[in-house]
Order: sequence, then structure tokens, then C-alpha cells
Amino acid sequence: MSKDLDVQNVVKSFGGPPAVDGVGFHVPEGSFFSILGPSGCGKTTLMRMIAGFIEPDSGSITVAGKSILGLAPNRRPVNMVFQNLALFPMMNVAENVAYGLKCRGESAGEIAPKVDRILGRVGLTGFGDRGVHQLSGGQKQRVAIARCLVLEPALVLLDEPLGALDLKLREHMKIELKQLQGEFGTTFAYITHDQSEALVMSDQVAVMARGRFEQVGSPRELYYRPATPFVAGFVGQSVRWVGKVEQRDGGWVLLRTAEGLGMVAAWDGAGDEAQLFVRPEAMQLARTEAELGTLENRFEGTLTNLLFDGAASSVLIAERATGTEVRVALPQSGPMLQLVQGDIVWFGWAGEAGACFAADA
Repeated sequence: MSKDLDVQNVVKSFGGPPAVDGVGFHVPEGSFFSILGPSGCGKTTLMRMIAGFIEPDSGSITVAGKSILGLAPNRRPVNMVFQNLALFPMMNVAENVAYGLKCRGESAGEIAPKVDRILGRVGLTGFGDRGVHQLSGGQKQRVAIARCLVLEPALVLLDEPLGALDLKLREHMKIELKQLQGEFGTTFAYITHDQSEALVMSDQVAVMARGRFEQVGSPRELYYRPATPFVAGFVGQSVRWVGKVEQRDGGWVLLRTAEGLGMVAAWDGAGDEAQLFVRPEAMQLARTEAELGTLENRFEGTLTNLLFDGAASSVLIAERATGTEVRVALPQSGPMLQLVQGDIVWFGWAGEAGACFAADA
């Protein structure tokens, strides 16, 4: 039987507005599903309902087609990895991994080969006798994962498990977690406020805000085809403008900002005002207007700041006519690398490159 997770119309309130408000989603067996959202959006409450630490006010939660509501956490085919990992400091690595098997009543003869096998699969062969204090942050993460996977759960829940790691280790562990999930084929449900974690690791991502899912889709869909202004602004970096609709031509509109900046956008929505989101990397930089070719939106400006961040470097440009400051990604090669503060440059983007929504959406 498929060991998938199905959540339908789940609601949870703690006396005020619902922390989780009618959420529903499906996670196929063997996939990596992430819930992405800011602090306080309800994602941890949702995860704790799946784990069994709190019960929903209404709705259903099933794993492999069977309801898990009312079951104690240790009776559910679910294991959870917390941000603080919750490893036992008085136990060595092997004892930590074996703990769940012992609680399940398995014998020492059954446990030992399972522990050795799982430690090998997470790259910790020979670490069984080491104390937790002797491990690096990444090794502790792998022990916590091994302790879950050795129990062969239908579902592993991960509650921001990389949050306490330094940046470089976090980047490394994102790749390791994705590789481990693929190797074991276990269903992972992951919650995070870090969009990079969600986009890099996941097959599907749900963006959550104010207790509801704004959009569920592949990382590529969320990034390139956001369904709501919240998703457009929360996932990745975007430059946002609000303007009045001055002209309409089929699926195209001409927006005019309060500062007087006019721009063309693809939009077939209704309303007299719209908001437009454009990725900094969707914009092109040039020394002359002619270099921008046929781009519908072309502006001249003065480079006011260069924000160096390696491959993510960008520049701030004050548009000449209105003084509007715009952030544009800096190419990684070519003549634009020689730009300095005070340079006069042109920038532009295609009309279909942005995501446009009603101003009050």
C-alpha cells in the first residue's frame, strides 16, 4: 500500500483567529514536500498536528489511507527531527540510534546490525562508540536522521532542522538531506522559513501565510509563476511597483507609478491599479539604450551603489526622470563588471518578465 500523506481541511485555533485555517494537501510516497512561510504563519502547528502532539479542531489526516487522528505520537507511522535534534548526551551514537528500537522491544541481536547498517548509509561507519559531544554539527544532524530512519517510518517530519547550523554547513546539509531522502525513498515533510532550503530540496513546496496555503507547486512554478502577491514577494528577490493602469491592449497594460515611472506588463486582470513584481535577474544592464534591443521597458539611470555578494551581486540604480531606485542583478562576466558608483547606465526588461496582480490582491 502506498505510504502517502493526505491532509484535508485541517483547522486549529487557540482561542483567536485560526492558526491553521482549512489547510489541505497531498504528499505522494517517496517525495520531498516542504512548507515554507514566515514565523507565525502556522507551519509548526500544522506539523505538530501530523506528529500527534496536538489534535486539530476539525479535518482529517491519513497516512497510507488510514486515519492517524487520536493516535499517540509513538503509535503513528511518523518520526520527527527537531531543530535542537534532541540527542541524548549521556548516550553514544549507536545508543542514540538504537533508542527507538529498544523502546519498540527489539532484542540486542536484532538492533545491532540495523544500527550498523543505518550508520553506514548516512556516512557514519565507525562512529557508533563516539559521544555526542565529539560530533560536528553536520554529524549530529545525520545521527538524528539515522535515529528516525532506522525505525522505517512511513513519514519523516523535519522542523527547521538546519536552523542552528552556520551558513556554510547549512548549504552542505541541504544537499546531503536531499541525497539521503532520495536514497532511502522515505517521504519527507519539511518546514522552514528559509526559501533556499525549500527550493533546493523539495519536489513540491507549499507557501503558507496567515494559516493558509497561498500556493502549492514545484520550486520552478513558485519562482517563475507565483499565484499571489505574497508568493511573488516572499519567494526569491523581487522589485515591486504599484501603479495606475493608464492603457490596456489585449493582455498588456501600461502602468504609471506615483513617481511617474511608466512600464509595460503582461496582465489580463481587472482593476484600475496593479502591482508588478520583477526579479532583479530578469533585468538587463547596458551602457546604451540600443544594447537593450526590443525590450518593452527601458530606462536610464545613475548607479548609486554596488552590492557585492559573489554570484548574487547587484547594483542600485536611480532612474533619471523620477529618481526611483531599482535593484538590478550584476552579470557575472562581461563589461558590466567594470561598473563603478556614479556611472550612467541603462536597464530594462521584457513586458512578460514580471508578475502582475491587482493592487489590493
